[in-house]
Amino acid sequence: MIQLERARLERAKRVGRKFQNPVPTAVGGLKIIFRILPLYLSKPNDAVPRVPPGPFRTDPCVYATAPASGLRVTWFGHSSLLLEIDGARVLIDPVWDERASPWQRFGPRRFFAPTMPLEEMPALDAILISHDHYDHLGAESVRTLTRVQPDVRWITSLAVGAELQRFGVAPESITELDWTDSTAVGALTITAVPSRHFSGRKLSNRFETLWGSFILKGIDHNVFYGADTGMWPGFQTIAADYGPFDLALIEIGAFNELWKDIHLGPDGAVAAFAALGGGVLMPIHWGLFDLALHGWKEPIERLLALAQQRGIRLFSPEPGLPTEFRARTQVLSDWWRR
Repeated sequence: MIQLERARLERAKRVGRKFQNPVPTAVGGLKIIFRILPLYLSKPNDAVPRVPPGPFRTDPCVYATAPASGLRVTWFGHSSLLLEIDGARVLIDPVWDERASPWQRFGPRRFFAPTMPLEEMPALDAILISHDHYDHLGAESVRTLTRVQPDVRWITSLAVGAELQRFGVAPESITELDWTDSTAVGALTITAVPSRHFSGRKLSNRFETLWGSFILKGIDHNVFYGADTGMWPGFQTIAADYGPFDLALIEIGAFNELWKDIHLGPDGAVAAFAALGGGVLMPIHWGLFDLALHGWKEPIERLLALAQQRGIRLFSPEPGLPTEFRARTQVLSDWWRR
């Protein structure tokens, strides 16, 4: 068991062509696969909504007016969101594709349609891609964005740029970050920090591109975007070096005891949030794709129970609804109950 003491934040290390996690981490080999297969055959009936949620619709006219609070979030489902922070607009991990899969006829299919066409997205200052997994990097989404916003800047983890170029992004538009690297987007600073996960768009290239979490620090607001990660001692150091955070976006879905090293789940999200020093917790990585063995509502139901027990303030808006962040105001939509 990893001792949850403060860990140093260091640049990523490689062994051969493969990036290494900040702490030793096992990622599903054949032994795990053979344990998982029988579980998938007995998945719960509510892993996918019986009736598609929504429809949800984003009104693009909202973006003509800057957020009065300086911070507004539009969550499009899973980990895709538009962050308007202190005058900058950053689109994070956009997946408008029908499936989080190498094939658009097979694989996890989205529960509801995109809340707005990418063609209606307001002018962006940057697009942030945390890592190359299909539920965070949608090939068709990238192709569309390169067409409709050809001058936008792309910020991503080491070696992911080659994938973006393959989908049409110009090399000069791409900034790759190693862990602890920072880059400026106007007055906004984006910093990559380690996370405990893995990468690869096929079994043969696992770990050959980097993954990470990110700090987005503006003039008045500071946001932690966790992307995909398991629990590790670095959360305390991230808080000490880059906090405090107004809003922490932390994954709660696609969890299971068999892969708890690389996905937090609701209980891990609460533990990570405590290690990050609090603020307001926004649950991400849920509500759009069937990527695990649990019911589709289970992540948010469990998180709500934990938050109530521990007095955690949540920011969980309806999909596609541009929502202003205010530090003392909790946002809780029950869209998933309808």
